[in-house]
Amino acid sequence: MLFKNIIKSLAASSLIAQSLAQPVAHLHHQHAKRGVVVVTETVVVTVNAGDESAQTSTINYVHADTSVTAAEADSTSTTAAQVVPTTTTSATKEEEEKTTTTSSSSSSSTAAAATETSSSSSSDFGAGAKGITYSPYTSSGACKTLDEVKTDLAELTDYSVIRLYGVDCNQVENVMQAKADGQKLFLGIYFMDAITSAVEQISDAVDSYGSWDDITTVSVGNELVNSGSATTSQVKAYISEGRAALKSAGYTGSVVSVDTHVAIINNPELCEYSDYIAFNAHSYWDGTIYPSGAGDWLLLQMQRVWSACGGEKTVLCSESGWPTKGDTYGVAVPSEANQATAISSIESSCGDSTILFTAFNDLWKSPGDYGVEQYWGIV
Repeated sequence: MLFKNIIKSLAASSLIAQSLAQPVAHLHHQHAKRGVVVVTETVVVTVNAGDESAQTSTINYVHADTSVTAAEADSTSTTAAQVVPTTTTSATKEEEEKTTTTSSSSSSSTAAAATETSSSSSSDFGAGAKGITYSPYTSSGACKTLDEVKTDLAELTDYSVIRLYGVDCNQVENVMQAKADGQKLFLGIYFMDAITSAVEQISDAVDSYGSWDDITTVSVGNELVNSGSATTSQVKAYISEGRAALKSAGYTGSVVSVDTHVAIINNPELCEYSDYIAFNAHSYWDGTIYPSGAGDWLLLQMQRVWSACGGEKTVLCSESGWPTKGDTYGVAVPSEANQATAISSIESSCGDSTILFTAFNDLWKSPGDYGVEQYWGIV
């Protein structure tokens, strides 16, 4: 999905003007402990204005109003505010009109929004998403064998793109042998002190088991700025090194460096270095989003990143999902049912521009903050 001519005043919305000062935590917020007020904000935008595919989208974004104290929430009970900034962009004029209205919602609808569940099955996933991430490690952290990778990939045939994060464990070689015909790979170079050797390994895998046509993108680094592992100027140098090595090896496809939406918005110079903009974003870490709002939340992040990058490049979410186990974060509750709801929402809102995270639970990881890091597996 190419976000051309998307409104550049989205940041004026109270929803998306929230602080971007916490890059590492994927937009952590403070939350009221009880008495949540549910807020619905509707943004009406024209996407791809001027194209034959132009369409107006109405985004109903349901979240918790974290600016309200617990006492205020208790006193307002079932009242929910609705803020409606309406903006339209056309090929011949760019004018903005904002309308704010306030309405009330019933107690039943508020309660329903606060206790979302779903009976969707994970077997329904895949058809509406661009791809899925995959890591070739056992629960102990050991490398999976080729046969184990083949067994895993047999369950991922509905996805047109498989994203890998590195070249260790012979994962490029094994996945190229295990993937279905027509599936493409979004490859990753993880260690920035071994870029050239990683490219050599990728090239050898291509020579032995496929072709460069099997690869849609190569990422040089993942969340380097967000994690504090590199400055933007270092990212520029890493991409330059990777792009030169890949070109020498015969690759002519896209080269990017993936970071979070927060890091890119705060550091728009990152937009200059990649062939298109790839970012990671998870509504769970926002803490104010219910599962059914995950897709609309992600679509807004796509639009924000697109705008921060001047509307000049295609935007892809290279990682988004929902945990099935762990602690509640704000109003975000990990569970299989809520994951099913969130994934369905992402697929219906912007699945063709999203790579889901992740294929299988990563039990080899440490539990991490809120105990969710091991439990994002979809299959």
